Amino acid sequence: MASPRQTLRTTGVAIRLLLISTLVLGVGYSAVILGVGQLAFPAAANGSTITRDGEVVGSALIGQSFTDADGVPLPEYFQSRPSAAGDGYDAGASSGSNLGPENADLVALIEDRRANVSELEGVDPSAVPVDALTASASGLDPHISPEYAMLQVPRVARERGLTETEVGDLVESMIQGRDLGYLGEPTVNVLRLNLALDERSR
Repeated sequence: MASPRQTLRTTGVAIRLLLISTLVLGVGYSAVILGVGQLAFPAAANGSTITRDGEVVGSALIGQSFTDADGVPLPEYFQSRPSAAGDGYDAGASSGSNLGPENADLVALIEDRRANVSELEGVDPSAVPVDALTASASGLDPHISPEYAMLQVPRVARERGLTETEVGDLVESMIQGRDLGYLGEPTVNVLRLNLALDERSR
């Protein structure tokens, strides 16, 4: 059986080890990783924020809706894909709908979205791309396909008083290719596109 002096000594060693480990691993390691991130990848380390006139207007990694207070699409802006995260693009509630492809509620929701996009863009329902109908797994996807972006060109051009060629060229300039040249599909960041559109319309 350990004596009181041995117990006290062992306790003291344990406390000192705990304090040193906390400083080295909890504070020191975190500070080093933060410093490396700020030096090597400052944009990503700070949330990939996008600014306009010195004010943060969003993140390149998190989508947002371009609708009015009642959820009606603003016709002068390109529209994002649907979101199932909270009330839409809620970073604190990231998730998909978790509904299967044969779920009646999901099928009805997709058909409702198809009808709305068809009416908004003035196209046949069969021409509506799949990313205009379904939410991403995270519910935060900031991108749409080039096909969905080009579908919206006539409306945006009309609302902005620009030619379809001008708006179409802007979309083409904003297309991001596949990662590493072969991963994923080409995409268009909706927030960046709409900000560029605002700049063009000034």
